[in-house]
Amino acid sequence: MKYYLIAGERSGDFHAARLMGALKQHDARAEFRCWGGDMMEEAGGTMVHHYQEMAIMGFLEAATAVFKFRRFLKECEQDLLAHKPDVLILVDYAGFNLRVAKFAKAHGIKVFYYISPKIWAWNQGRVHKIKALVDKMFVILPFEREFYQRFGYDVDYIGNPTADAVHEHPVTDDFHQRNGFDPQRPIIAVLPGSRKQEIEEMLFEMLRILPPFLDYQFVVAGVSNLDPGYYRHFERINVRIVTDQTYDLLRHAKAAVVTSGTATLETALFDVPQVVCYRTSAVSYQLAKSFIKVKYISLVNLIAGREVVKELIQGDFTARNLVTELHRVLDDEKYIAEVKAGYAEIREKLGRTNAADKAAELMVGYLNN
Repeated sequence: MKYYLIAGERSGDFHAARLMGALKQHDARAEFRCWGGDMMEEAGGTMVHHYQEMAIMGFLEAATAVFKFRRFLKECEQDLLAHKPDVLILVDYAGFNLRVAKFAKAHGIKVFYYISPKIWAWNQGRVHKIKALVDKMFVILPFEREFYQRFGYDVDYIGNPTADAVHEHPVTDDFHQRNGFDPQRPIIAVLPGSRKQEIEEMLFEMLRILPPFLDYQFVVAGVSNLDPGYYRHFERINVRIVTDQTYDLLRHAKAAVVTSGTATLETALFDVPQVVCYRTSAVSYQLAKSFIKVKYISLVNLIAGREVVKELIQGDFTARNLVTELHRVLDDEKYIAEVKAGYAEIREKLGRTNAADKAAELMVGYLNN
């Protein structure tokens, strides 16, 4: 069968690539055409556009990029008609993907959604559009199935692919040696995100906290989809950059400073105490506040249903506050134990399944029926 996949960011690229590998196991004749990233291409996808070309951050930024999005949308529509896939598989990235879903549905193309957009966080009315446009929804957070059921929409909970990836990641003992780190000094992991706009908004503030922590090594998780030279202006004494080694970094970190997103869950699954940070433009933040329907922004707290980790958002994200919270996750043994107990609850809620394989098996079954 012919599969057409769209992922709009790095985490979506990662999960879509794993899904593609699983689909090959259940459909030996699978062919893939993609809007995504390097990992989807390595998994055998024919790439139309890389997600970097479409990456933006925030409501205001999205508004100013409207003409670029219209151009991409038109191109995607034309490409869908030209290649006539058996199914369109959308991965998160709601702003673009729901528009493509509408077009696909109107032209008789079956639509699956792998990893639900976070409509439970804001604009919950979109659930009616999803019911109308998406033939099958595959969700990865335990509370999402209940959320959709409130609107009379049955979805498949397949487990969490991030939990699978962490569980499967091989244990290595050469991380310090490979990167030239001092094995005697503990590591503080810094996870600033994977998009330039996001990194520049976060990383300079994150690195203002260095002086009180000279006994530690700060290691920034870089990504290979950005030019290695891009990270040079973030280099400091006592700050190192590693590229595409986030899981190894977390496995060896004592604490972490993390930009809100999938990385907060990854950090929790590696049992690393963390401080979650987020900042966007003032206008985007005020617009977001008027739409947001949930109390927390990190996946850790959302899954737990309570505050497990501290979130420093917008005006609260300052070097002074970050120093205070980082001292807590490094030195306050009672607080560290509470955080790790919360992580244990999250792992129990997520359960253990091979999410990509389960999704692939269901998808192929639905397509053959």
